[in-house]
Amino acid sequence: MTHYKIVVFGVKDTSENIIEYILHDLCKVDLVVTIRPEVTAKNQVSGYKGLSFLTDKYGIPVYESATYKLCDDETVKFFDENEFDIGIVMGWQRLIPKQVLDSFKYGVFGFHGNAGYLPFGRGRSPLNWSMILGDSRFNLNLFKYDENADSPNVFATEMFSITPYDDIRTAQYKNMISSKRLIAKLIDAYKNDAIVIHTDSKDHDSWYEKRTPADGKIDWDGRTRDIYNLIRGVAAPFPGAYCYISGKGDTQVKIWQCRPFCEMLDFSMYAPGEVIDVFDDKPVIRTVDGSILIDKYESSAVLKKGDILC
Repeated sequence: MTHYKIVVFGVKDTSENIIEYILHDLCKVDLVVTIRPEVTAKNQVSGYKGLSFLTDKYGIPVYESATYKLCDDETVKFFDENEFDIGIVMGWQRLIPKQVLDSFKYGVFGFHGNAGYLPFGRGRSPLNWSMILGDSRFNLNLFKYDENADSPNVFATEMFSITPYDDIRTAQYKNMISSKRLIAKLIDAYKNDAIVIHTDSKDHDSWYEKRTPADGKIDWDGRTRDIYNLIRGVAAPFPGAYCYISGKGDTQVKIWQCRPFCEMLDFSMYAPGEVIDVFDDKPVIRTVDGSILIDKYESSAVLKKGDILC
């Protein structure tokens, strides 16, 4: 039987960043729990990064589970036969089963945020949803896991702004800074045996629904702000927003970066979704209430004046 004090669960590049932060700035990381690469064939993991290299790089033991839900016999046996103090989850988009949670003396802690306070805004892809809905702040909670999703067992919170200039990646940067501050507080409380959990939320329960790549379809009959928020909210490392070129079959256009262009110029002679003009290979597209400049897109066809996106 091995006693692991600090354990990190993760499957993404953000997981690596947090592990290195803990290791270099706070304390030793005794174990990393991740998934085997082949598990991604059955589970969509945006921003996936294998973490087995951490053993050679830092000497950290890495346990690769055969299931994302940590429910295979080998993983169950691993958690039954070893001892664990505290777990930190970063970049793990599944519930942690009760059997695993019960293996930890101080519990397993993870992050969830929204514009309000838990249990408001529970569910999937909260940072993406916050950008898509046009929220201007994000309240990040470090909370203790139980068998339910995003329960209001809050240890501490950090709040940051979502500006009109952010996309999902820059919002992730802010999220990481806030996460590191919260982890530092948690590790300090753990070392002093002084972890206090607050469960006295007065907020109402609400949920963010699961997002899939199909949800990135752009509605060019929508307002500029809604189109812009969708595009920046599902940008890389997520699957991206997309549309098609009318009259060109299934020719897809994936839009990675854009910006509101002008709401005052008269573009009534163009249809919503129509390419008004192209400057430096950047198309200007009409929206219902203005226009959008596409800074970066991906397609088998080059967008030209007069093309209509749908």
